[in-house]
Amino acid sequence: MKVHDLTQRLKARAAELGFNTVGIVPAVPSARLAAYMAWITAERHGTMGYLARPDRIIRRQDLNVIVPGVQSLVCVGRDYFTQPLPPEIAADPSRGRISNYAWQTDYHDSMTPNLQALADWLAAEIGPVQQKVYVDTGAILERSHAEAAGLGFTGKNTMLIRPRQGSFFFLGELLTTTYLEPDTPEPMPSCGRCRKCLDACPTDAFPAPYVLDARRCISYLTIELKGAIPRELRPLMGNWVYGCDICQDVCPFNRFALDTADPLFAAPDWETAAPPLLDLLQLSAAQFNERYANSPIKRIKRPRLLRNAAVAAGNWGSRAAVPALINLLDEPDGMVRGHAAWALGQIDDAQGYAALHNQLSHETEAAVREEIQLALLDINLL
Repeated sequence: MKVHDLTQRLKARAAELGFNTVGIVPAVPSARLAAYMAWITAERHGTMGYLARPDRIIRRQDLNVIVPGVQSLVCVGRDYFTQPLPPEIAADPSRGRISNYAWQTDYHDSMTPNLQALADWLAAEIGPVQQKVYVDTGAILERSHAEAAGLGFTGKNTMLIRPRQGSFFFLGELLTTTYLEPDTPEPMPSCGRCRKCLDACPTDAFPAPYVLDARRCISYLTIELKGAIPRELRPLMGNWVYGCDICQDVCPFNRFALDTADPLFAAPDWETAAPPLLDLLQLSAAQFNERYANSPIKRIKRPRLLRNAAVAAGNWGSRAAVPALINLLDEPDGMVRGHAAWALGQIDDAQGYAALHNQLSHETEAAVREEIQLALLDINLL
């Protein structure tokens, strides 16, 4: 079979499997590898140590380490934008904000089988072949490779942007020893002088255009960071409890984003997309497991969601949250207790102050004691 014909049939099969865009590039190192290494050297990856592991760096430097004899890299995209929250819900501080991509099904669970089906189709067409599929899990610079394949251009917020669709799409990759016809991308626009994403970020996570300091990114703080959120960043996080869409929401290219027809990503109701903080603060372990069994939110587990919800409640500042926050002072996880203490320190309520004093009298974990003491200092009661 001719390479051109095989390549076109593979792209058609990818579309049948639900991928909105597909591009192919030779399996060579990313053109942005040097920039990535500089980013790692500057420690802007925070606590995500796996990004700097030597064995993973080697894979980024040579894709043959992943798949010996690899020739082609197939990059696919799948839209997930469902529609924006109604303004009155988006502006409601009593609700927890969840990034649009996480409103329902975990994209890893939905995309990986389809990408594997594409790999299986290719193997059935040409015979034995070495292949590997990744959906946000491999040691490759997927946005850079996808840019080289023509799926979009890199914006100042480091997101991959398609000129007429925006940036609300997932990426996946198929590495194969099959030679496929590489794409020659058409010229792309750029961000030009626009810096809306940089100016809108409440935590100043962009030290320069095209550079993200993950340590200040709300998505990192609510998802990747496993310990305490830095105190100085908590008041800047608003009511985000899982991820953040701010730098995408303000991007002019995303005015072209269309609602995906895929029901896997659409929230069944606004209570799911932006749940009341009081509900989140009172989630039992069983309720968490049931509600988020098929959601990407399950990956952070209940304690981190409670941590995030406590920060959001502190920023809300309503006395309505005080009883639930006091209950969190009895949680076995010290991180949860500490962030609940911080939140109580942000709310002017005598019951909350009394609970902090009581907790301090018997709290044994040093980090939590410090959180309580600082909370009481914040309200001049220590």
